[in-house]
Amino acid sequence: MCGRLNFIDDLFMRTLMHDLSIANPNEMQFSRFKMPTNDISIVREIDGIRQLKTATWWLLQETSYDGFKPSSFTSFNTRYDKLNQQGSAGYLSYKESRCVVLAKGFGETEKLGGSTKYYDFIAQDSALTLGGLYREWHHPKTGEYRVSCSIITNPPHPDMMQYHSKASPLILPQDSHLLDAWLDKSNHQTDMFSELLKPALRHDFLVQEIQKPSSYNKMGEAVLLRPNDTFFS
Repeated sequence: MCGRLNFIDDLFMRTLMHDLSIANPNEMQFSRFKMPTNDISIVREIDGIRQLKTATWWLLQETSYDGFKPSSFTSFNTRYDKLNQQGSAGYLSYKESRCVVLAKGFGETEKLGGSTKYYDFIAQDSALTLGGLYREWHHPKTGEYRVSCSIITNPPHPDMMQYHSKASPLILPQDSHLLDAWLDKSNHQTDMFSELLKPALRHDFLVQEIQKPSSYNKMGEAVLLRPNDTFFS
């Protein structure tokens, strides 16, 4: 996880932006398929105002002669067990630059023997608040300003194992007090988020196997996944 994101424009995405008091909802980059290194919309809170900001989905950037490019170090996801490790890519961002990624769903890939299977997870009657990190970059020659981001990943969720056995996304509870604390740049007390770094899906999902992400040809019937998160309470 998580190599694809889904930003379908629907009532639940619009309602979530309203509930979170996003100041510029019309700047949301809607798309059924976004992959690492693409630009996506993240939610940041600056001076008490929550705004969507376009960010490159790859946390580490390298400076080239006339711009930026994604680092050779894979960084579209940040593992939960690296967040508190000094010197890791996400250490400072976890303390100071947390964001939320609003999404309708995500995609997972599972290799079985010599074959590869692709699955789309679409939230049912809801939209997702994914926990993310961001960094800001300023080019010394051109003056370009860029924002980059990553999605935090947790251990695999038991109910997802048949679809993806390596990790699961950090899906934040849509509790206003928790989201306030998560988006508060001045809040460096990350110990309060330790319970979030356990696998929890928090929503029902329609799971659809697809032939490949770019074409979205369905394979078989979709399955309704009702996760059992009670063992994490």
